[in-house]
Amino acid sequence: MKGFREKAGASKCFSKSTPDTPNRSLASVGSEPGSSETAVKRLVTAGSMRRIHERVLGPSRTGISSSTSDIWLLGVCHKIAQDEALGDAAGNNGLAEFNQDFSSRILISYRKGFDPIGDSKITSDVGWGCMLRSSQMLVAQALLFHQLGRPWRKPLQKPFDREYVEILHLFGDSETSPFSIHNLLQAGKAYGLAAGSWVGPYAMCRSWEALARCQRVETGLGCQSLPMAIYVVSGDEDGERGGAPVVFIDDASRHCSVFSKGQADWTPILLLVPLVLGLEKVNPRYIPTLRLTFTFPQSLGIVGGKPGASTYIVGVQEESAIYLDPHDVQPVINIGKDDLEADTSTYHSDVIRHIHLDSIDPSLAIGFYCRDKDDFDDFCARASKLAEESNGAPLFTVTQTHKKPVNHSDVLGETGGVPEDDSLGVMSMNDAVGNAHEDDWQLL
Repeated sequence: MKGFREKAGASKCFSKSTPDTPNRSLASVGSEPGSSETAVKRLVTAGSMRRIHERVLGPSRTGISSSTSDIWLLGVCHKIAQDEALGDAAGNNGLAEFNQDFSSRILISYRKGFDPIGDSKITSDVGWGCMLRSSQMLVAQALLFHQLGRPWRKPLQKPFDREYVEILHLFGDSETSPFSIHNLLQAGKAYGLAAGSWVGPYAMCRSWEALARCQRVETGLGCQSLPMAIYVVSGDEDGERGGAPVVFIDDASRHCSVFSKGQADWTPILLLVPLVLGLEKVNPRYIPTLRLTFTFPQSLGIVGGKPGASTYIVGVQEESAIYLDPHDVQPVINIGKDDLEADTSTYHSDVIRHIHLDSIDPSLAIGFYCRDKDDFDDFCARASKLAEESNGAPLFTVTQTHKKPVNHSDVLGETGGVPEDDSLGVMSMNDAVGNAHEDDWQLL
């Protein structure tokens, strides 16, 4: 696949871009012609947003089913005993362990009342920010795993772990928080991101890549907010459109080298794999392998949902996808990085929602976090085995290097512009209703 890059180089991180063709319809939210600020104000109540969300995603099914099948949550298997499934928790603590694990995942949802975004008057992301919020959750879990380890659970008592509080601070809703919605939109301008516009998974992944790179340039190696390289996996082995994305081991190594400024052969790395697995719905061929990605120890879940209603899918049980929902509207809160007594309750949820895997939007992005080279090698082995057993329908494949010479600046996204002929999957709220354009860049 052709590489997308910001229009500006390292010396100028953010720049404006020309809007591109939209690829995904936003839910019918009743928006009328006019400013996106007006639309946001009309949708700002939590109750109305929940009703809109249920029309798009369907009524939320909550809780765990009566099935005794294993639940896989971001690489961890929770075994549910039969007596637990029937409501008797005395026989086993598997369900309690799952609930504790699930409620320890960081939830980031719609907020209202934050400082205006850029030059706009928009002070809430209600109705358009669910993809940004879903992606924030995925990156937040990567930071949790990196700083505190996968076994970490939210403490029941204060003071909290400093690393945990510092992570929440990164995602505050102001320009002073490195991974705020304000800074994400600024970094993603080259991909058409704008306040009041819905964005697709591919543009979202590239925006995180841009934001991390710009902050690396501004802050230097020693104080990076995201202490890991980012590798957006796309394209086929010949570098053209179509076919499964390919994880090139040599490219991953180069990303690590650039991240460390040549000081290390390998660093922690975040892999983002944007995919389109069908037209109107996920091709059934991909569901078994999609489900198995949650068994990887490196799993960070999936940013996806239904058209116009992105969620953060963190686990699976049989054919159900378990997710965290960003559509509940909450007042803005910005947690100081030293406030170990902060109220963090709005960053977690014990409401377990699930949808059927075959009903999710085929446009999605999968995330993986590899702590070191051994962890990356383990990921590659698992991914290769999964591709071999996919009956000719791999989600992505792994290979050592490109068959033909490749421009490394293209691979790393350090220079160049955004191709004008590629759809970046961004649409305004006013243009969203009634549109059904599909991603044309990575259709499997």
